[in-house]
Amino acid sequence: MSKYRIDDHTVLRFAEKKDTALILEFIRLLAEYEHLLDQAQASEADLHKFIFKEKKAEVIICEYDTVPAGFALFFHNFSTFLGRPGIYLEDLFVKPYFRGKGLGKLLLSFIAKIAADRNCGRLEWSCLNWNEPSIAFYKSQGARPLSEWTTYRVTGEGLKELAFKE
Repeated sequence: MSKYRIDDHTVLRFAEKKDTALILEFIRLLAEYEHLLDQAQASEADLHKFIFKEKKAEVIICEYDTVPAGFALFFHNFSTFLGRPGIYLEDLFVKPYFRGKGLGKLLLSFIAKIAADRNCGRLEWSCLNWNEPSIAFYKSQGARPLSEWTTYRVTGEGLKELAFKE
């Protein structure tokens, strides 16, 4: 089933191709909240290609009284230590007007259910160090930061330079 009625107000559903512009809107709202709007380069064409054609990620849309209120974008990774897949939650965002209704908790819980149903060994995500409201929320849900791990990233020209050359 791709649509779940939670109560009289709330529906969670897997995104469809027709939601591409909405997903991009959520990404830009999240980037603005995180003070990273200048880094948000995704386009509708990118999202359509990688989410719906190549299925590199999945998106859950949360609707409140039929209005899109939040979203979560995730993809599978793999733990060699566990020997099982995991889910990496790339983005979780609820529009400010809809905060305080438990929608963020609902989205996170729903992604955890997907992970459990798919026999994943873990659910992981990153959070900006300054984002105290989100950190407090995640901790209240039982999540713990991994202080012994540092995230490394290679992008743009650095990625091209690092890439194997035949």
